[in-house]
Amino acid sequence: MTNNEIALKRTQNWLEDFVLGLNLCPFARHPFRNEKVHYVVYEGDNLENLTQIVVKELDFLNRVTPAVVETTIIILLDALKDFDEYLDFLEVVEFVVEKLDMDVAFQIASFHPQYQFEGTDETDAENYTNRSPFPMLHLLREDSVTRAVEAFPEVGDIPARNIQTMNDLGLLKIKEMLHAIKR
Repeated sequence: MTNNEIALKRTQNWLEDFVLGLNLCPFARHPFRNEKVHYVVYEGDNLENLTQIVVKELDFLNRVTPAVVETTIIILLDALKDFDEYLDFLEVVEFVVEKLDMDVAFQIASFHPQYQFEGTDETDAENYTNRSPFPMLHLLREDSVTRAVEAFPEVGDIPARNIQTMNDLGLLKIKEMLHAIKR
């Protein structure tokens, strides 16, 4: 298997076994199960090129209907392994999206192997709600998010429920699950 294939498989395993398996995001089930997730694996570390890939993928999502592709996940193999650098880049990308007037149509969700919520300790279990096998940028259609929120009235309860799920599992079980995904 190539590095790209391994990254793609690990990401799909993480989505199925961890995100969907633990019901961390009730909105993810439909696009994942119906194969409406477009995956892009970026092996480089040039942030200018990565920015262009994000713009290209937003343009792609803008041209295809949600019936064909609902969302895009950009998996970063070599870029932005440091979480602080990742956050800095995320700000740049959000600025670019806004300047292109695409912020009304799209939003970017962030996932990283070192994800840490502000005010938490790096070992707190709740950080694992956004910890992924690789740094990722998840491009979401604003309309899809709105529809999902309308269909799930308790959307505000999701973060607290996810924190509770992570705390109930505990770090050892979480790490076991994530290790199994790598195999």
